[in-house]
Amino acid sequence: MNLTARFAMEILYELSVYAKIIGIAFIVFVLVQLYFYLIFYLKVICKRFKPLPDNEDAYPPISVVICARNEEENLVHFLPKVLEQDYPNFEVVVVNDCSSDNSDLVLENLQKQYPHLRITTIKEDEKFTHTKKLALTVGIKASRNEWLVLTDADCIPRSDKWLRHMASNFTEGIEVVLGYGGYMAEKGLLNKLIRLDTLTIAMNYFGWALARKPYMGVGRNLAYKKSLFFKNKGFANHAGINSGDDDLFIMEVATPNNTAVEYRPQAHTLSVPRKRYSTWLRQKRRHLSTSKFYKGSLKTLLALEPISRTFVYILFALTLIFKVLPVASTSIFIFWIMLRQTITAIAAKKFQEKRLMHVAFWWDLFSLYFYAKLLTFNTFNRRQQKW
Repeated sequence: MNLTARFAMEILYELSVYAKIIGIAFIVFVLVQLYFYLIFYLKVICKRFKPLPDNEDAYPPISVVICARNEEENLVHFLPKVLEQDYPNFEVVVVNDCSSDNSDLVLENLQKQYPHLRITTIKEDEKFTHTKKLALTVGIKASRNEWLVLTDADCIPRSDKWLRHMASNFTEGIEVVLGYGGYMAEKGLLNKLIRLDTLTIAMNYFGWALARKPYMGVGRNLAYKKSLFFKNKGFANHAGINSGDDDLFIMEVATPNNTAVEYRPQAHTLSVPRKRYSTWLRQKRRHLSTSKFYKGSLKTLLALEPISRTFVYILFALTLIFKVLPVASTSIFIFWIMLRQTITAIAAKKFQEKRLMHVAFWWDLFSLYFYAKLLTFNTFNRRQQKW
């Protein structure tokens, strides 16, 4: 056998070894993906909720706490919908946090119409700066009731039964209720990406909570007991971090037995979405800045989903390039894509996130780059983002 033929045989032999490795790795990462979708995300679309109680005594008094900094317009448009909730006994505590607009006048006028609105004000101090955590702490201290429901000034409840749905989970042993905070549907690709991102994040933390592994909530729609807040010494363990009033706090206090989820459409809150990609990027950077403070094991598990998804795409391409059982690998890949799209589509319908699925696949690809970019930027830029 001449040298050329021998060299060609050696290449074919080596290629077959690499091909086997590629094929096995492809199957392993698809199985990892199936683990996330069948163990966590499937629970979200299969969750059944009990009907709302008919007995008014089943609804304990609630304090809704809202922090507002220069939110004059949002207070005018959205706060009345919070104040007009169909709920037997609740107060709304608004913390006017160093606002320089006419928020104080808006709140005073609303208070004349809604006596259950209570206002507490933090004056600006040039020698002292603070984060949203201080404003929240002030609002929680000012509240009169044991159960707290948190939302933001730019949020509006989807229905007047929002508080009833949240409170339907205030059963024995429950101290934390995770709600869904979505964004208003508007025209444009950016709006669809924002809502898809919000949906996939919600599928993640709701799925983990249903699997008895709660690790975060969103401050746009969140409930917990006042006594739990003070038992944990509030935000003392991460007071120096601008963000984390929702995810880092929930990570500390949520357990498999004290946490419930509520994401029926009537229990949603909707926020004003960012209009520009650059402002959304800054918002996402701030939200993601707390991830480095997660426990090592949790960070590993959370990172495993996007990492395994990335490798499924790469390895599938390699199976086609090196012709590693192309029919079988293509069938597996199509099955994986269909499963992902189906579960996401059902979740989108359940969460009333409409007209998203035609861009869902492309967001799936783009999000891998998007989050890698955010993590890289946050790693090398230590400056904290303000709330």
